This record gives sequence, C-alpha cells and structure tokens, in this order.
Amino acid sequence: MDILSQLISSVDKNPDSILVMRQQTEQRLPAHQHDKAQLLLVYGGIAYLQTAEKDFYIPSNHYIWIPKNYPHNLMFNTQDLYIINIYFPEKKVSGFYDELGIYPVSKLLAEMLSFSEKWQGDYYKGSWEFEFLSTLKNLLSKENLRKFSIQLPTTDDQRLNVIIDSFRNRLNENLSLESIAQQSGMSVRSLTRLFQTKLHITFVQYLKMLRIIRAMELIKDTDLSMTEIAYEIGYLNISAFSNNFHQLTNMRPTEFKTK
Repeated sequence: MDILSQLISSVDKNPDSILVMRQQTEQRLPAHQHDKAQLLLVYGGIAYLQTAEKDFYIPSNHYIWIPKNYPHNLMFNTQDLYIINIYFPEKKVSGFYDELGIYPVSKLLAEMLSFSEKWQGDYYKGSWEFEFLSTLKNLLSKENLRKFSIQLPTTDDQRLNVIIDSFRNRLNENLSLESIAQQSGMSVRSLTRLFQTKLHITFVQYLKMLRIIRAMELIKDTDLSMTEIAYEIGYLNISAFSNNFHQLTNMRPTEFKTK
C-alpha cells in the first residue's frame, strides 16, 4: 500500500473516532480527501494548501478548517514547519464547518492545544479526551474570527501560467499591466480579459497578493528590515506596503513578525 493509501486508510479506518496526528504525513502528497473533516494547524513556517480552484497560504499560528470530502494537497518550502492534524467525524453540517477557511489561532485555542500536546491517535465517544476535542472543535465557530484572505486562484490555461511565471520572480521591478502585456505580445485589453475570465480577479489584485506572500516568506526566513522587504517586493512606499499587508492578512508586518 502506498503512502497516500495508508494515510486515507488510517484517517477513515475508525469512522466515529477523533484522530490526532502530529507526524508530518500529508505534505507533498497528491490531491486526496477524507471522510472526516480536518483541522490543520500550522506552526513555525508557511504551508500551502492546493485545491482545484485556489492555492491557500497558511502562515504560522494559523489553522485551516477543511470540510469532509474536500480534495486537497499540502505543500511547504521551509524545514521548521510544524503541523498538527485533527480529524473529526462529520455527519450533517452547515455554516462554518461546511466551508474551507483559514483563521488565526486564538489564545484560548492555543491553551487547549497546549493542554493536549502529548495526545496522539484515535479517541472515542465516551472518553473525556473525545469530549475535550469536541469542545475544541465547537469553539472554532464561536470565536467569530476574520478569515485570512490570501487565496491565489489557479488555472490550467498554459498561456496565462507562462505569463505569471515570467514576473513571479521579478516582484522588485516596476511591474504594470502595460509592461507585462507588451512583454507577452498581447494587448492590455486581451491580458485584462485573460485574468478576469481565467482567474476571476484583476492583474493588480493578483500581483498584490503575490507580493504580500513573498513578504511573508522574507519576514519568516530573513533578517531584512521592513523597509528592505518593502523594496525587495516592489514597494517604494513603506506605508503602502504596510496597508496592503494589513488588508490581506488582518495584521501589520511587524505584528506578523512577532507571531
């Protein structure tokens, strides 16, 4: 049995249990899904969850709730990433638990996770661990936290992917719709339409998210100052960088660094 089959088998083997897994089992596997819903908590780095429609970026001290039978695969590019997976049996759900979403780990949730830090394996109804983990899950929808909103749409349009790859590593340059269109041999109108029809966002919105994602990586992996990071990703104004960072992450860059 291959690794992917082993993972799915272990998660869904006991349909009524809550399963806690701390070993890094899900990263770099092909797209897969579980009969159980999944609470994936990220510490120490940035994880990338890929779905058919979007790439989701999960920074340290955040979690993503993945509804049952939701195809996904996990990626990351840092060695010190630490992940906790908790899989919950789901019957009929709606609202919060029926939607994929990324949220910050609150102080209360962090305390509960710390309390259960040595737990591993299956827990069954009737045990106090099961009741504790069920309470942890129920807490998620009650906190009313704002979603973390960096979600890059994806496309199988090779022409657009080539264009995106051409400027993905040149974020420190003065990139504009006009310049990218000219370099791609397209009209501004055609490139605008391509982004809107294939990705359903504008070029400017996509570029803004790319820059903030790169800023998050630089904050995490380097000792550059905020001003240096702003210049590195193409901002000439530190205030504009800070405001855009806050708009997409609900945090200022300095606050993100402390977390």
